[in-house]
Amino acid sequence: MTKLTLQECLTLADIIGDTPMTVISAARLKHGMCDAYVAGALPDVTAALVFDAYCPNEPCGFGTDADALWQLLKATDGWSCINVDTACAEPLGALIEADTGISVRYYGDVCHALLEPTHHYPNETVRLLTSEDVKHLAKAPTEVQGNGYETHEAMVTEGIAAGAVVDSNIVAIAHTYAETDLHADIGVSTVEIWQKKGFATAAASLVAEKIQAKGKVPAWSCGEDNIASLMVAQKLGFTEVGRRTYVIPISSE
Repeated sequence: MTKLTLQECLTLADIIGDTPMTVISAARLKHGMCDAYVAGALPDVTAALVFDAYCPNEPCGFGTDADALWQLLKATDGWSCINVDTACAEPLGALIEADTGISVRYYGDVCHALLEPTHHYPNETVRLLTSEDVKHLAKAPTEVQGNGYETHEAMVTEGIAAGAVVDSNIVAIAHTYAETDLHADIGVSTVEIWQKKGFATAAASLVAEKIQAKGKVPAWSCGEDNIASLMVAQKLGFTEVGRRTYVIPISSE
């Protein structure tokens, strides 16, 4: 098994498609920000693994051939779980358990798309971030610095970011985490002591509006029990469009 070349990654991006459920992997493949492997020869592959450079221990698997996915996983290192098509989750989990003796658990990943104009939630503390905010991002707590781009400057210029700014301190952020020709995935985070003030909702509404102004569809994914994130998505008008599943070896937790 060999890592795909950049050109081969572009081919794989076309194979998995540009949807709310593939936007992150497709974006990483198109921008060379991942390691990717396939079973079979392009374009006729039976399974694929995409390791996001910004979340390398949680690869995404594509294809429904559980055995092919497991063979790819066994040949790679550093992963703690895998995100796959829900139909493939339990067969893959059974293979992992049988081959390693390690139990697995399953965790749903809920995928949304914003198919109507975003709902607005103005907040005087929240605004779009610009290059002037790069210095504030560098000093912010890690959870609200954002990621998905090589630099903070790129995140606010090539991507779209909005934040809650209190006394020149960024305490909440929403930003494009990955972007393709048709979609842009939104990531949000708030410093714990500033939660429940509506900052994430307000920031995400600004980012979603800008995404729609570019003619693209905002995408949003979160864990099935992440009630806070699910509520923000609902407030903004997102619609659930599908689910994937994390297969998690219990010893990796």
